[in-house]
Amino acid sequence: MELLIAVTVGVLFAVGTFMLLRPRSFPVVQGLILISHGINTTLVSMGRVQLAGPPVLAVESAARADPLAQALVLTAIVISFGMTAFLLVLAYRRYQRGRSERVDLEVARG
Repeated sequence: MELLIAVTVGVLFAVGTFMLLRPRSFPVVQGLILISHGINTTLVSMGRVQLAGPPVLAVESAARADPLAQALVLTAIVISFGMTAFLLVLAYRRYQRGRSERVDLEVARG
């Protein structure tokens, strides 16, 4: 299970980084969304959360799943939703004013 989570996080980061390097603004927003999902998956996996398992991992040793990681992920989801909404509005406004959604036009014009 750990290998599957590690591969999933790696793929999310790789595809997110690839999409961040695109010249249009909407794939850049999608890349940021994928990277934030990769970060959230990493945080959940660090909290020792098991599928269909109890929050108390072993009764005799009192080992428990860490609730801090779950709280951090909930906070990160809200923050990434707000950031995504802001970036989409910013990209739409850029499209309205410049009639283009390309990110690299400002750099090319100097």
